[in-house]
Amino acid sequence: MIEISEITGVILAGGRGSRMGGVDKGLQNFNGVPLALHTQLRLSPQVGDLLINANRNLAAYESFGVPVWPDAASLGDFAGPLAGFLTGLERCETAFMMTVPCDTPLFPYDLVARLAAALEAEDADIAMAAAREEDGQLRAQPVFCLMRSELLESVVRFTHGGGRKIDAWTALHKTVLVPFDQPGDDPKAFINANTLAELHQLESR
Repeated sequence: MIEISEITGVILAGGRGSRMGGVDKGLQNFNGVPLALHTQLRLSPQVGDLLINANRNLAAYESFGVPVWPDAASLGDFAGPLAGFLTGLERCETAFMMTVPCDTPLFPYDLVARLAAALEAEDADIAMAAAREEDGQLRAQPVFCLMRSELLESVVRFTHGGGRKIDAWTALHKTVLVPFDQPGDDPKAFINANTLAELHQLESR
């Protein structure tokens, strides 16, 4: 059984927020609390260590009380979530790393436990959440990933070779999809807020 203490959580807050008018998404309020801090409070009981990947307003993120690391300069500006994977794995001192984005505030409280159980049962390298969408299709949620920290070298090779797509990288490794569509699961758990209007809609729930 994978212990909580063996997992480092990484909150991905390094994006441009372009669909939100260029604002720093992780610092927008959700029910009175910055999104990234809300995410931190939801994730912290599920993991051991925790860090934030952000590329601007670093002092604001540091005020949340956990380490903050920007993307590696070698990848260029705002290189996408895989750059956050790389940053996290470079700093991770535990056997496993869990990534969550800062803009999906309703993710499950048992997210990490279910991914960890599947990763161990399948002896996989990566466990990824999947959610059923309105069209009935089960779709992978690639930024919700639990992975073995020994994958660092693989991410370095892939990103320095110009790769930026998470699914193209995870396809190189044994990956198990974990559906969150069981009775009692919130069908809206993986809805992310790309605009301020979407964020307010999620607040009203």
